[in-house]
Amino acid sequence: MNIYFSCSITGGRQDQKVYRAIVESLLQAGHQVPTAHLSAANVLEKETGVNPSDVYHRDINWVLGCDALVAEVSTPSHGVGYEIALALFKQKPVFCCYQSGHTVSKMILGNDSQTLTRYAYHSLEDLIPALNQFLYTMTKG
Repeated sequence: MNIYFSCSITGGRQDQKVYRAIVESLLQAGHQVPTAHLSAANVLEKETGVNPSDVYHRDINWVLGCDALVAEVSTPSHGVGYEIALALFKQKPVFCCYQSGHTVSKMILGNDSQTLTRYAYHSLEDLIPALNQFLYTMTKG
């Protein structure tokens, strides 16, 4: 499957190790992740020189072309919210995960879209199996 991974970049990178683990899990399972570079520790350096219009068009096309969107939403991000809304508008399955105890936008927590799954995790040991279950359920209809 083609999975769009969404996470905070300019809003904060304190969860970068979690981002990396999610992306590695997706790649190891054989999924395509066009946004895998977002999990890299040096993503700010790499994205600094990219024109904002190019990022917008690139990312919109990636969201439109994905089979599902996986977003880590523990750190608030305008871009992540935008990408989630677009994916939901296009009826794409969306998995929003966040660290248990973190404050998450009520726009995500209160959204009753049938294609949105929310998951509060305590550690990677419970997050990765929940993500795998979400993807498995997607493929089984």
